Amino acid sequence: MGKQATSWNTMQKRIRWALMILALFTLLTLTFFFYTRSAFNSCNSTDHFQAQIQSTSVTSSSGPNPLGFMKSKLALLVSHELSLSGGPLLLMELAFLLRRVGAEVVWITNQKPAQADDGVAYSLERKMLDRGVQVFSAKGQKAIDTAMEADLVVLNTAVAGKWLEGVLKENVKQVLPKVLWWIHEMRGHYFKLEYVKHLPFVAGAMIDSHTTAEYWKNRTRERLGIKMPETYVVHLGNSKDHMEVAEDIVAKRVLREHVRESLGVRDDDLLFAIINSVSRGKGQDLFLRSFYESLQLIQEKHQQVPSVHAIIVGSDLNAQTKFETELRNFVLEKKIQNRVHFVNKTLTVAPYLAAIDALVQNSQARGECFGRITIEAMAFQLPVLVTLSV
Repeated sequence: MGKQATSWNTMQKRIRWALMILALFTLLTLTFFFYTRSAFNSCNSTDHFQAQIQSTSVTSSSGPNPLGFMKSKLALLVSHELSLSGGPLLLMELAFLLRRVGAEVVWITNQKPAQADDGVAYSLERKMLDRGVQVFSAKGQKAIDTAMEADLVVLNTAVAGKWLEGVLKENVKQVLPKVLWWIHEMRGHYFKLEYVKHLPFVAGAMIDSHTTAEYWKNRTRERLGIKMPETYVVHLGNSKDHMEVAEDIVAKRVLREHVRESLGVRDDDLLFAIINSVSRGKGQDLFLRSFYESLQLIQEKHQQVPSVHAIIVGSDLNAQTKFETELRNFVLEKKIQNRVHFVNKTLTVAPYLAAIDALVQNSQARGECFGRITIEAMAFQLPVLVTLSV
């Protein structure tokens, strides 16, 4: 009984410590946010698919698969890029779900990856090929023939609209009635006719939130003078694999111990994370400044708290961009390299969510939408500090 009481008291203390430091993060991050905001502000089968897609995330695994109508049908998925960012990964998950019900799936990437991302693109292509997804070149007669024969064409993100005109040319009108346009962005520079002039004529649009859908409806009308097609709001969900880990207490414990040991972080240390591609719009610089100021306040106030660490997941050890160099130099300058850990970008975030005590989602770019990492962290029952600029 005494051991249980001690364990409960220890857990309560950890929660209080985490909430106190989280409050410091909130205050400091908001201060930096308002200070820098002005700088950032200067940023057929198709019909059936639309009718069923909204029930996919809530259908019981024991019931009929809502994508079952795509069995033996051909689906063409067109992505603007192939990377570890949210849009392509969501489309890949859709590809695997379609394969699971017996659909023939073809993937096309419109934008050739930068040399630094060649390895990532190759790895993701191999993953798709291993699961029965065909990968074609974005240009050429094979791409045109596939689009003409497909029962369903999914364009992923607004930028993918350039593929319609650039590749299909005079065949565009024949393909539009079976296009479902999956839009994630809210940034103003996507509202250009070169991207979305065919949007009114597709079978439908699928958007991640009601706010984003309303934004697109108003902006396309006011700025471009065009009308949105039938629009369906489908909120982002977590993958089955992710949820299996999130709900497995033993798996989470094993992952927590493994990741913390690899970082040199003890079990009773407090670990905060920001998990995004490293770029200025994701706010890793503000995160590190807030983290450093938090350490200073803890020292000044003589707070008795566990050792506090920060992890940045989404680094690119090969590219070493100017922004990431700035982040690393800041860490060295402030002599906090024993508290800050950089981890290369990865397809699997579950181990890091199992290892941390709180997630910071600090996107600052104008038009940044609700990141999927937020609900992935919520599945792990983590506190999440979010500051979004829209």
